[in-house]
Amino acid sequence: MSALLGLRNIWVEYGDKIVLERVDLDVEAGSFVSIIGPSGAGKSSLLRIILGQEIPTRGTILLDGTPLTPECGPDRGVVFQRYPVFPHLSVLRNTVFGLECAKAPLSARLFGAARRAAMDEAVEMLNAVGLGDSLHLYPAQMSGGMQQRLAIAQALIKRPRILLLDEPFGALDPGIRTDMHELITRLWRDYSLTIIMVTHDIREAFGLGTRVVALDKRRHDPHAPHRFGATAVYDLPLRNKVDRTTDEEPGIPTNETLSIS
Repeated sequence: MSALLGLRNIWVEYGDKIVLERVDLDVEAGSFVSIIGPSGAGKSSLLRIILGQEIPTRGTILLDGTPLTPECGPDRGVVFQRYPVFPHLSVLRNTVFGLECAKAPLSARLFGAARRAAMDEAVEMLNAVGLGDSLHLYPAQMSGGMQQRLAIAQALIKRPRILLLDEPFGALDPGIRTDMHELITRLWRDYSLTIIMVTHDIREAFGLGTRVVALDKRRHDPHAPHRFGATAVYDLPLRNKVDRTTDEEPGIPTNETLSIS
């Protein structure tokens, strides 16, 4: 079976600086891929390329075997560490906005039956992320965890096939972070998502992912530190997590048992 997403010989260069080189990756539908690596290893650059925000210097990205167009599309959603919510819109209007842009790009407004259907769909999604009782709040009235739930609802409202997470839980307190882990695991299962997540937290990477990919440079030149780029130095499939509701976290290494240098 062919992969849902395929990266073929991806390079990212800025002038004489090479960020990524020779990245080859296949991502199967339904998988949860955690990407780890040191700062500057190109993790976020890789996510932006998959999203369509950037074009690789060289290489090809395939979705269902077809080259992706160099633009953001509804088949990919993204959640960042900082919440890209609209401060002047309520929770419900923030969520409906994505449907308005998709279905009425010229006016960005829906009317009549189409608007009622969009509202119902947004309420359903907000219930799914735990904000069903907060529809009329504004972002300034919400905690960081609630704003991150709203950002997830915004990303999922158009039912993307691939959800990209760029260190989405890094700014949250440990207790809230645990709740968000449970939420994203449930959404991944309930909506049959394919997730690619960048994180600096090795425990988070192994606790959530079905596969962990480590990016780093294979070669270093102290006289020309930008001469070589990062690539996938480890690609570790994990055993399937059949029951994500248990407290068991299989195969989670410590910093001492996994080196990404």
